Amino acid sequence: MAERKTTRRRKPTSKPCPDCQAGQTSESFQVGGRRKRPSNDRQEALCLTCLGTGEAHTD
Repeated sequence: MAERKTTRRRKPTSKPCPDCQAGQTSESFQVGGRRKRPSNDRQEALCLTCLGTGEAHTD
C-alpha cells in the first residue's frame, strides 16, 4: 500500500498588535462607594484593537 502524503497549510503571517503583546492590556480602576478613588493595582482587560488575538487587522 502506498503511504499517504499530508500537506500542511501555512498560517498567513500578520503583524503583531501595536497596542498589546498578547491580546490583553492592563488598566487601572477605581474603588470606593460614593467617592471613587484610583487604586494602585491594575487589572487585565481584553485589547479592543485586536479583540484578544494579538494580531493587527489588515484592513
